[in-house]
Amino acid sequence: MKTTYHSWRGKSRDAFRLGRFDLARRMLISAGMKDARPAPPRDPNLTLPCVILDRPQLADNIGSVARVMANFGLQELRLVDPRDGWPQERAWATSSGANWPLDGAKVFPTVAEAIADLKTVYATTARPRETQLPVITPRQCAADAYVAAQQHLPTGLLFGAERAGLETSDIALSHAIVTIPVDPHFHSLNLAQAVNIVLYEWRLQVMDAPKAAFTQNMDVPADLKFLHGLYGHLEDELEKAGFFFPPEKKESMVRNLRVVLNRAQMTEQEIRTWRGVVTALTKGRGRVLAKMAQMKNGGES
Repeated sequence: MKTTYHSWRGKSRDAFRLGRFDLARRMLISAGMKDARPAPPRDPNLTLPCVILDRPQLADNIGSVARVMANFGLQELRLVDPRDGWPQERAWATSSGANWPLDGAKVFPTVAEAIADLKTVYATTARPRETQLPVITPRQCAADAYVAAQQHLPTGLLFGAERAGLETSDIALSHAIVTIPVDPHFHSLNLAQAVNIVLYEWRLQVMDAPKAAFTQNMDVPADLKFLHGLYGHLEDELEKAGFFFPPEKKESMVRNLRVVLNRAQMTEQEIRTWRGVVTALTKGRGRVLAKMAQMKNGGES
């Protein structure tokens, strides 16, 4: 008797939970689902961008995104705090055989951790007034990302949750905002539709004649984890110095500081230099306070 979707679903659930994706995929295939295909070989001349989904809600949408990634030649999928956990068998069922982005999907608790090892991140969203970042089209994003790929600089394409989109604090960690030019009378896009538009433009770049990457006499930008370390260092010292006043404005002040630092795309050496500057200023503050205390004690005696 032919195996039905309902009969293999219960058997495959435990395999998914245990990370036995190969076993679960074989169950899908034996149940008459579309045959899963192997991942295509990677181009050694390009470091492909990764696709990052922030708090995705539906397994069907994740599977549809994997299908789009396979259509346009991307392989690495990162998930930030998926609502229903991971893995989710419906994602494989809706990917139409594009299993490799799902098999290798990595899960992170926050956007900051998901992008820590990247050099550049593009956030696809409507433009928020609170964040002063460059606003570009999917075509410009694809062109910039392709140049980075030729230079082997890891890049991320960040997409928000289906219902709420991206948080402003997460957008502030990006380097540019990608806005899809839809009709303002109806600007609602399905998650997979948004990914499809951006990745279509990426594919056009790949299919164009090869471009010679412009070589700059400078180091590559630092991984974002180093920049996040500078954020914490600077913000801790500013908090101690009473910079964040009034308190209700701290969130917007922190966001503005991060956007300015993020736009600079500093190298690791430049970040170390700035952390040295912060340390020197705080030590200087300590010497001044110690001298004031000494003078006060001397005056009292």
